[in-house]
Amino acid sequence: MPIETIVTLDDMKEHLALTGDQQDDDMLIQLKLDAAQSLIERMLGYGLIAQFEVAHAVPPDLREAVMQLAAWWYENREAVMERGAPLPFGVAEIIDAHRDRSF
Repeated sequence: MPIETIVTLDDMKEHLALTGDQQDDDMLIQLKLDAAQSLIERMLGYGLIAQFEVAHAVPPDLREAVMQLAAWWYENREAVMERGAPLPFGVAEIIDAHRDRSF
């Protein structure tokens, strides 16, 4: 079942600044977008839509983290780093700032 994404495909394509030959990558871009949001939600410990009720209420920095991670995966589809490499610059810090630390 597809997740309700907080970033639209059109927003993601604009973020990627795609060239003409990349405009047909919609399915691949959507898969990266879904995967990025899913990982960030697991790292946060909550669903973004569930937490903020609607997509447009999700804080801009969390939307940015989803786009940065999806862009990283889209642009680096080959294994270019060692296993366990850190997330792209800034993504971990954004996630950490929004982590629910109540127990």
